[in-house]
Amino acid sequence: MRRPVLLVIAHGSRDPRHAATVHALVRRVRSLRPGLRVETGFLDFTIPSVPGVLESLAAEGVRDVVALPLLLTRAFHAKADIPAVLAEAPARLRVRQADVLGPSPLLLAALERRLYEAGLTPADKSSTGVVLASAGSTDPEAIAVIAAIAREWRHTGWCAVRPAFASAGSPAGFPRTEDAVRELHALGCERVAVAPYVLAPGFLPDRIARGAAAADVRADVLGPAPEVARVLLERYDAARTPALAVVGALGA
Repeated sequence: MRRPVLLVIAHGSRDPRHAATVHALVRRVRSLRPGLRVETGFLDFTIPSVPGVLESLAAEGVRDVVALPLLLTRAFHAKADIPAVLAEAPARLRVRQADVLGPSPLLLAALERRLYEAGLTPADKSSTGVVLASAGSTDPEAIAVIAAIAREWRHTGWCAVRPAFASAGSPAGFPRTEDAVRELHALGCERVAVAPYVLAPGFLPDRIARGAAAADVRADVLGPAPEVARVLLERYDAARTPALAVVGALGA
């Protein structure tokens, strides 16, 4: 039986670094699963668009697609935007929407990979405070997930872990990156590191970088880390099971 095509759905950005990073991640996924067809579509700003990719696949005679949101939390895009786009897929396509990437232990491993690449070592954990800097959301579920990730990560041995949001609409109680950096310095951590919990460069990741100016260490975005690619394949495999809802239906 032919495996469904994996369609990775990214948000898109005017910043060309965003698309370049998404494509690098998709290449990593292909390298881990030779023979799996992986396509990329963007919701905005960048081509190819998701509807365009779906139309092309249908025209080729493809029947089954797993659509995977390249998102770290379940917020508006995963709950509304992407289902609306997939609902308009050609009738001959059967489209399953996979779950978002987070939370996952593999993503925590990817965050630590980026911190070690930025100069830290495992021996530094107990004396280092970490700012878990995400883009931000007003969705209660997404906010709760970020807070839970910070708590879980703290228990792996870091001096402290504080969540922070980059977006202007961040809820009360979640500091900006620069405020979280100051808080960890005041707490007495020997050093402070900022770990961007974002997938690709762009406007909000740049804001995180500016907020990290007073930090001792600033990690890179998650990007095409091998752990992120493995999460994509886990979500793809899970979406192939019959238990997940079918967004589109086979045509008559």
